[in-house]
Amino acid sequence: MKKVIIYSTPTCHYCKIAKEFFKEKGVIYEEHDVASDTEQRKVMVDKSGQLGVPVIDIEGQIIVGFDEATVAGALGI
Repeated sequence: MKKVIIYSTPTCHYCKIAKEFFKEKGVIYEEHDVASDTEQRKVMVDKSGQLGVPVIDIEGQIIVGFDEATVAGALGI
Protein backbone atom coordinates (compact mmCIF):
# COMPACT_ATOMS: atom_id res chain seq x y z
CA MET A 1 0.00 0.00 0.00
CA LYS A 2 1.25 3.46 -0.87
CA LYS A 3 1.93 5.99 1.88
CA VAL A 4 -0.90 8.53 2.02
CA ILE A 5 -0.91 11.79 3.97
CA ILE A 6 -3.89 14.14 4.04
CA TYR A 7 -3.63 17.71 5.27
CA SER A 8 -7.08 18.85 6.34
CA THR A 9 -9.19 20.99 8.65
CA PRO A 10 -12.14 19.90 10.80
CA THR A 11 -14.63 22.02 8.84
CA CYS A 12 -13.52 21.08 5.31
CA HIS A 13 -16.29 19.28 3.42
CA TYR A 14 -13.97 17.85 0.74
CA CYS A 15 -11.56 16.64 3.42
CA LYS A 16 -14.37 14.61 4.96
CA ILE A 17 -15.29 13.16 1.56
CA ALA A 18 -11.64 12.22 0.91
CA LYS A 19 -11.31 10.48 4.29
CA GLU A 20 -14.56 8.58 3.72
CA PHE A 21 -13.23 7.48 0.32
CA PHE A 22 -10.03 6.21 1.96
CA LYS A 23 -12.02 4.31 4.59
CA GLU A 24 -14.32 2.75 1.97
CA LYS A 25 -11.31 1.60 -0.07
CA GLY A 26 -9.34 0.38 2.97
CA VAL A 27 -6.59 2.96 2.45
CA ILE A 28 -4.51 3.63 5.54
CA TYR A 29 -3.63 7.31 5.79
CA GLU A 30 -1.88 9.76 8.06
CA GLU A 31 -3.85 12.91 8.82
CA HIS A 32 -2.64 16.36 9.84
CA ASP A 33 -5.08 19.03 11.04
CA VAL A 34 -3.50 22.18 9.63
CA ALA A 35 -6.03 24.38 11.44
CA SER A 36 -4.30 23.63 14.75
CA ASP A 37 -0.86 22.32 13.71
CA THR A 38 1.12 25.26 12.34
CA GLU A 39 4.22 23.15 11.70
CA GLN A 40 2.29 20.76 9.46
CA ARG A 41 0.56 23.74 7.79
CA LYS A 42 4.01 24.98 6.75
CA VAL A 43 4.91 21.50 5.46
CA MET A 44 1.67 21.44 3.44
CA VAL A 45 2.33 24.87 1.91
CA ASP A 46 5.93 23.92 1.11
CA LYS A 47 4.70 20.78 -0.68
CA SER A 48 1.75 22.29 -2.53
CA GLY A 49 2.22 26.04 -2.68
CA GLN A 50 -1.41 26.22 -1.47
CA LEU A 51 -3.29 27.11 1.70
CA GLY A 52 -6.45 25.36 0.51
CA VAL A 53 -7.34 21.90 1.80
CA PRO A 54 -7.38 19.03 1.37
CA VAL A 55 -3.86 18.49 0.20
CA ILE A 56 -3.23 14.80 -0.38
CA ASP A 57 0.31 13.41 -0.65
CA ILE A 58 0.45 9.94 -2.20
CA GLU A 59 4.06 8.77 -2.29
CA GLY A 60 5.16 12.33 -3.12
CA GLN A 61 2.43 12.98 -5.71
CA ILE A 62 0.63 16.10 -4.46
CA ILE A 63 -3.07 16.47 -5.15
CA VAL A 64 -4.81 19.69 -4.12
CA GLY A 65 -8.51 19.22 -3.51
CA PHE A 66 -10.34 15.93 -3.85
CA ASP A 67 -10.97 14.43 -7.26
CA GLU A 68 -11.90 10.77 -6.85
CA ALA A 69 -10.54 9.68 -10.24
CA THR A 70 -7.19 11.42 -9.71
CA VAL A 71 -6.80 10.02 -6.19
CA ALA A 72 -7.82 6.51 -7.29
CA GLY A 73 -5.35 6.68 -10.18
CA ALA A 74 -2.53 7.79 -7.88
CA LEU A 75 -3.37 4.89 -5.56
CA GLY A 76 -3.63 2.42 -8.41
CA ILE A 77 -7.18 1.39 -7.50
